[in-house]
Amino acid sequence: MHTDPNCLFCKIAAGQIPCKKVYEDDEVIAFHDIHPAAPVHFMIVPKKHIESLAFTHAQHELLLGRILLLAPRLAKEQGAREGTEGGFRVVINNGRDGGQEVLHLHVHVLAGPRPWTRLGG
Repeated sequence: MHTDPNCLFCKIAAGQIPCKKVYEDDEVIAFHDIHPAAPVHFMIVPKKHIESLAFTHAQHELLLGRILLLAPRLAKEQGAREGTEGGFRVVINNGRDGGQEVLHLHVHVLAGPRPWTRLGG
């Protein structure tokens, strides 16, 4: 598995930097954002270093599907409300112009009563 020794999220995935973990398996780790923009705000991050969604290819199809299927399950487990009044948001920022702050693919999952402060980077 490719990792970047200078990448913050690679270090978190490797256990070198602590996080408030939501979920982990062999391919991904999910943890709470340190600057939450919503009452529920966590990220799902592949353990393999991929710079952004723009750097994915057909070989990443199963990984991307896995991440998107985890999002609703983990959102509900973390307190997202169900039904018409509930729901959650999935955000993937790509590149600096797209608001990406850490250059490692990550999917923000945000939920809870609105308004929220920002979309997350």
